[in-house]
Amino acid sequence: MANSSVWFWVFFAVVMLFGFVVFRGAPYVPTQRKYLTAAFSKLYQLKQGDVLVDVGSGDGRVLRLAAPIVKRAVGYELNPALVLISRLLSRKQQNIETRLTDFWLAKLPDDVTVVYAFSVSRDIKKLTRKIEHEAGRTGHDIKLITYGAGLDGRQPDESYQAFKLYIVHPLQPGSESL
Repeated sequence: MANSSVWFWVFFAVVMLFGFVVFRGAPYVPTQRKYLTAAFSKLYQLKQGDVLVDVGSGDGRVLRLAAPIVKRAVGYELNPALVLISRLLSRKQQNIETRLTDFWLAKLPDDVTVVYAFSVSRDIKKLTRKIEHEAGRTGHDIKLITYGAGLDGRQPDESYQAFKLYIVHPLQPGSESL
């Protein structure tokens, strides 16, 4: 009897944890490696000096794919189980960092150059504002790669299948956000 009660509470905790994450961000849907590889070769070729940020980094597959090329790969993830998995799978790559934090509340690294986001329509305006804000704060362009939804009212600079690349410039004082 006690054993079934423990399993109930474990199940309940996992459902609540994943439910909170879905409410606050996107569901965990890993992008297949072959599609990521194609996007990073045809849409935007990562460079040695790039600092890549993955929004909702899940198990860290985008980070691990980028790490051999980029200066640093930083993931933001709300789900502690996925952060643990990402850290375990990425432990041999020194330039990967997975942060257990809410991307919407986080300050991105000052040297960020590329942001990758599996995007959902409900958060696209919020994502646009966040990246525009970060480009303004850092004072340099940020390449935003989305998978899924595109930015409202803005044509991508490049696209490949469901991936879209936007070059987000720092906003000038007094200019309007999208």
